[in-house]
Order: sequence, then structure tokens, then C-alpha cells
Amino acid sequence: MTQQVKHFIDGEFVAPTGDKLIPVTNPATQDVIAQVACATPSEMERAIESAKAAFKTWKEVPVSERARLMMRFAHLLKEHQADIADIICRELGKTVEDAKGDVWRGIEVVEQAANIPSLMMGETVENVARSIDTYSYIQPLGVCAGITPFNFPAMIPLWMFPMAIACGNTFILKPSEQDPMTVNKIAELFVQAGAPKGVLQVVHGAKEQVDAILHHPDIKAISFVGSVNVGQYIYKTGTDNLKRVQAFAGAKNHMVIMPDANKQQVINALVGASVGAAGQRCMAISVAVFVGAAADWIPEVAAAIGKVRPGVYTDPNAAYGPQISPQARARVLSLIEQGKKEGATCVLDGSDCKVDGYPNGNWVGPTVFSNVTTEMEIYKQEIFGPVLSTMHVASLDEALKVVNDSPYGNGTSIFTASGAAARKYQHEVEVGQVGINIPIPVPLPFFSFTGWKGSFYGDQHAYGKQAVRFYTETKTITARWFDDDIQVSGPNMSINLR
Repeated sequence: MTQQVKHFIDGEFVAPTGDKLIPVTNPATQDVIAQVACATPSEMERAIESAKAAFKTWKEVPVSERARLMMRFAHLLKEHQADIADIICRELGKTVEDAKGDVWRGIEVVEQAANIPSLMMGETVENVARSIDTYSYIQPLGVCAGITPFNFPAMIPLWMFPMAIACGNTFILKPSEQDPMTVNKIAELFVQAGAPKGVLQVVHGAKEQVDAILHHPDIKAISFVGSVNVGQYIYKTGTDNLKRVQAFAGAKNHMVIMPDANKQQVINALVGASVGAAGQRCMAISVAVFVGAAADWIPEVAAAIGKVRPGVYTDPNAAYGPQISPQARARVLSLIEQGKKEGATCVLDGSDCKVDGYPNGNWVGPTVFSNVTTEMEIYKQEIFGPVLSTMHVASLDEALKVVNDSPYGNGTSIFTASGAAARKYQHEVEVGQVGINIPIPVPLPFFSFTGWKGSFYGDQHAYGKQAVRFYTETKTITARWFDDDIQVSGPNMSINLR
């Protein structure tokens, strides 16, 4: 019998009652490994009501106890890292190393959540006026929600609910319906760590369940990671319903290569950053902009990428896995064909990729284009596959123009031996996350994930200090205490403190 993915509602895993079933398939074989039922309206309501009730007591739990919960949770995640990675491999197809990395980057956020006492500190000033003090407290919002994508089924949920819950909120998590089992395992460990009943809820489903979150009056804030169109929809709909929203959307990340860079470092970086994780990363490098004589390296880059081969996670020599679904594979292949028709030179074509023993897998081989222009669809669209577009410009100023004219601003990097070039690039580029001789500049969680422009809709970003601000409100108190023998003056008819 096919495994049924359960919801996690009101402190327990419950068998779904809905009849709208979505198959969870192994993307290397198309075998159905589980079925996930979309949460019914009554299940959604029960989850939200449970979170609302739990908030009344959870917000009063001392911040040090909330920190210790996160310490225990981080410890369990480390103990079970391999178990979680195995689930990721089976339902998403990542290689073992990549899946473990997915879990580890989430663990780092939980460790930061364990630092919540210092992050929740307010401010104080004594004697703002005579015998009057002002101080502020940081307090939780209430019920918050997260909507997460398929490509990082451990890391991105762990971006969200640990920080929100550490701040004193309760949380509704709606993970991707394409790989929902990973989150259920994480929720199981959260319970083992001592999470109280109702603090975390996990409901499964698709658009109908997302809409329920967007419209429910008891949900105060929503975190989202996913595609551009969905991100825009969630931001507009959520804010129309007067909710706080952070929506991380699409990307088109550029690496600028200066001719003074170390060639082998550039090649190694481009191989991993372009086709790693089958290109299914919002911080993948999908465009390489070669400046001046560095363009001579393009054939060597293509040759190095051509040595990479996809495969199943049980193959230790596989560099990356399949696309998540046949539909995703078909979209990538159609964009590759579009690139050829538009006049780009396909110097490495992975369209006809096959993996021995797995004829039904969603395979796309590493693909490299040269002579790409900004008018082409392979440049304008986020391909989300193992496809690298290369361009050639004459100067750093031209490279900056290419990057800054892009509607996206998630991540970028520059490879150079020149401090002056690096300083100019980091200062002038209109992108939120910049790497210098680092291809994928995802910050560690004591900083925040700071995409710009069309890659992010909202005001406060994920994890780090900005996450604390997103999941909390500031209450400011101005106080004066009178001595018994104080001289009582007449009424103050102005706004001035005195």
C-alpha cells in the first residue's frame, strides 16, 4: 500500500480526510513513493485554531526556555542528518552530499534561533526628560505561516519556523506537495526536542491551501519562497489582506569573470555553481559574463562542465540528480531549443541525456551556450536547470550594466585578483548578495538572506536580525514614577515631556 503523508495538527500526526490526492514520485524512476492529501477546509481551520490557542501560552514562555528548545532541536537534527538526507534523496533526487548540505544549512539557522535571547533585546534610555525613562520590548506577532518550495525541503522550512517560534510565535507550515515527507520528519524531531502541542502545524496541499492561509484573519505574517509569478501573487494577496509578507521569488544570477582571475578557480566555481543540484537553486549561477580576454576560457569551461554527469543518489559518482518532475524537464528542454532557435551557440547540449538503468528519469545533461544576448529567452527566464549561458563584454562597466539591467537581484559574484575591481563591483552592482571569488554567496544565518529587485517582495528578509524584526513588533514604553514628596504642578497643555 502506498504511504499516506499525514498532516501534523494540534501536536499529533493525523491521517488526512481529504480525497484530493497528489502522488509523490521518485524523479529518477517515476515510481509513486507516497500520496499526499490536500488539507480540507476543516483541517486547515483546526490547524490555525490550534496555533492560535497555543500562542496564548507559548508567548509567555521565557525566552531562555525557547532558546533551549532550539538547542535540543539542533542536536537532534545533527543526529538525524543522514536520515533526513535519505528522504530528500528519495523524493527529490538530490545526491547524498547535496542533501546533507541542504539539512546542514538549515541546522545553522536553528543554531542562530538558539541565540534568540540576545536577538530579542530591546532598547532603553534613562532620563529622556526629567525623571522620565523610555524603553522598548520586542514581542511576537501571533500565528505566522510559511509556504516553501520543492528544491530545499529541509533548509527553507528551517529558515522559517525556528526563528518565528523562537520569537514567541506559533507557526503553520505548508511545504511543497512534491516532496512533503522531509518536513514531516523534521516536525517529528521538533516534537522530540520538546516543542509544546500546537506551536508548529504542518498542513499539506496546493493552491487551495495557500489561499486559505492568505485569507485567514488569524494569520499575521507569511513567509514564502518560490517562483516569480507565485511570489507576486502571494505578496499582493497577503498584503491586500493586511498581512505582513516576505516573498522570495525568482533569480537570474550572474558571475563576472575578469581576465586577471585565476582560471582554474573560475572553471571549478562555474561547474559547481551552474549545474550543481541540477540547476534547481535560486542562487545558481546561470549567466557567466566574461570580460575581455577571459572569454578565451569559454571552451575550457564547457569542457569541464561536459565531464559532469547526472545520476541517481545511490551512485557515488553522480554529480547531480534529475529534475523534480517530467514537466520541469520538459520546460528546461524547451528553453534549450528556444536558445538554439534564437541564435545562441550551444557548445554543450545535454538535451538527450540518458542514465543507464533509469530510462524514465527526468534527466537533463549539462548544457552551455555562448554568444547569448539579453534579448534571448534563455537569458530572460529563470531556467532552473543545468544550463549555463555565457556572454562576452569588453569592460567591467559593460558587465555592470548587464547585471544592473536585469530585473532580478538575488545573487552575483565577481572573480578577480584586483581589489579595485572587486570594490567597484560590490559598490555599484544592484544585487542584494555579492560574492568576491565565491560563486554562490548565500550568507550564514547571523546575516540575512538579502535578495533585491524582482527577486524579493517585502521589507524584512529571511533569518538573521531581519527575521527577528519580521516576526515581531516593537512596544515602546515611556514611564515616570512620582516620589511621595514631589511638588505637583499644573496640567501640561503641550506635547513636550516635562
